[in-house]
Amino acid sequence: MMADYFKTNLGFLRLIAFLEGMSYLVILFITMPMKYLFDMPEPTRPVGMAHGVLFMLYVALIFVVKSKYKWSLKTTFWALLASIIPFGTFVADTRIFKKSQEA
Repeated sequence: MMADYFKTNLGFLRLIAFLEGMSYLVILFITMPMKYLFDMPEPTRPVGMAHGVLFMLYVALIFVVKSKYKWSLKTTFWALLASIIPFGTFVADTRIFKKSQEA
């Protein structure tokens, strides 16, 4: 099943969207409370770095997939907006990426 994600750019985008969304939630609900409530800033840096790399990869893949699947400006906007909203990439996967892959 994992190999299916690497067969197309859209499949790879779906994988990266999942990982980016998970890293966002880990930062939001685990490392930030650890940093500010328990004075444990150490996990924030590596998780933040991973999230940053995944975010940049996600945005780059949006533009790659946009051109291949001829997404409208509206669809591209929603896919990009999803990356800055908690749980957004999971919603984008269901409402945009999965539907594009099935088409």
